[in-house]
Amino acid sequence: MKRSIRGDSSKIRFMLVLYAMLWGAVAVGQQSVAKPDYFVSRPVINMYSTTSVDSEVVSQALYGAGVLSLEKTKGWIHIRTGDDYTGWVAEAGITPLQDGYAPDGKAVRVVGLSANLYREPSTIKHAPILNLPWEARLELIPGYVDKSGRWLQVKLVNGETAYIEQGNVSADFTPLTVEQTIQLARRFLGITYTWGGVSSYGFDCSGFTQMLVRQRGIIMPRDADVQASWSGLAPVERKDLQPGDLLFFGASLERITHTGMYIGNGEFIHDTSETHPGVQISKLDDMPWTKLLVAARRVK
Repeated sequence: MKRSIRGDSSKIRFMLVLYAMLWGAVAVGQQSVAKPDYFVSRPVINMYSTTSVDSEVVSQALYGAGVLSLEKTKGWIHIRTGDDYTGWVAEAGITPLQDGYAPDGKAVRVVGLSANLYREPSTIKHAPILNLPWEARLELIPGYVDKSGRWLQVKLVNGETAYIEQGNVSADFTPLTVEQTIQLARRFLGITYTWGGVSSYGFDCSGFTQMLVRQRGIIMPRDADVQASWSGLAPVERKDLQPGDLLFFGASLERITHTGMYIGNGEFIHDTSETHPGVQISKLDDMPWTKLLVAARRVK
């Protein structure tokens, strides 16, 4: 029979950070809006353009993220996310919490492409109660780690508790370097393309680049055309491209429809529906990309 080891929270946080450093799994998590009044309580929720699931999905929000309610009507809430994006979500996907969730010092985030949570510290006794994507935020319950050092106990948004394996989360929110960001980007190769997607269950092009830039500690706008004109990016000539620069494609600067990140040697990584949908590496000199490139930008 396994028993728990009681200890202070700083020791547990140190173990989490050490694990993350050893495996290179450190990154900045999805941001919450200032003074949120709701928290996302499902793995990923769609944000719609109107109060209908038949309307366009404009973006998504991940488990544990704090959002601000702007308007409510008949089972729908108009929300604002930490990247200043707005959309309608089904009320069932978010939970009102006056005291907040996963505050600094108690927060961990998923660092695998996905992670299972269990009702007890075992992968075999019961099916997972939740499967969460990359960057989902959880609140650590200090003072618990099992004898093997394998399991942590977390508080869920609904107030219940669950267990997650230490290797699936990190308490380190240190921004990444450009090189580390490109290494991270390669982990998502093959992840499917999803319109409006911002998670490891499926990104769209700008959701993918926004996530990568966020790992450097920078909150960039959500949509590709807005990213290209954002003041936080500086114009770059094609001949001067460096790894980490952002590439923007379309018919013109006024009609940008796609984006990706340059990784060096004439290649870029992006999530596209072109040819075979998903995160992939393409050559900038290949068609149609060489013809469609209309701008390149570098984070200031």
